[in-house]
Amino acid sequence: MAIPRVVELARMLVGRVLSEGDAAIDATVGNGHDTIWLADQVGPGGRVLGLDVQQAALASARGRLEEAGISDRVSLVRAGHERLDALVRKPGPFARPAAVMFNLGYLPGGDRSRTTVSATTLPALEAALGIIRPGGIVTVVLYPGHPAGQDESEAVARWASHSARSRAEILRAELLHPASPSPWLLALSPRPGPLLDRPDRFDNIRRRPSASE
Repeated sequence: MAIPRVVELARMLVGRVLSEGDAAIDATVGNGHDTIWLADQVGPGGRVLGLDVQQAALASARGRLEEAGISDRVSLVRAGHERLDALVRKPGPFARPAAVMFNLGYLPGGDRSRTTVSATTLPALEAALGIIRPGGIVTVVLYPGHPAGQDESEAVARWASHSARSRAEILRAELLHPASPSPWLLALSPRPGPLLDRPDRFDNIRRRPSASE
């Protein structure tokens, strides 16, 4: 498919702002694919914070990080993303991250009844937008193809259209007229931001084979 999937597009946008030595946050670790990608992007001098409420997800991610030899640059915490503000409040590398990534929904291969919901996602997005450094980016991949995901998608879209619009440049990317509800991407950058003004940065993104959460 010539058009990138939304997970790939999220990485393209994040890759434009991340440099070696930066700090980044994966607010929904899942199986660890985005966590590993972020750790690869920030390099040995950078730091990544990964959050997830499910111990199985963290164990899976930890194994992949160790296999890749980059576990020393990642801190995994068993916590919901709604605790993001409290976790990064102390001075440190994550107080002003360059990027925060969310991949919402349920854990692939896990219990589909355990899914992210707007009641916790919206506070997490507010926190992310509040801590992201100038020129940084927040990306959110949403999945409206199941009932909880549909409710969450609608709530996040309302939040972006009303609460966040005065504080950030906002990009929404999705397929037009899909056969069924398809994932979509929301990207936010504090004004002024990097979403559209640095096309040259796309050429320098280090790539790993992509895998959805």
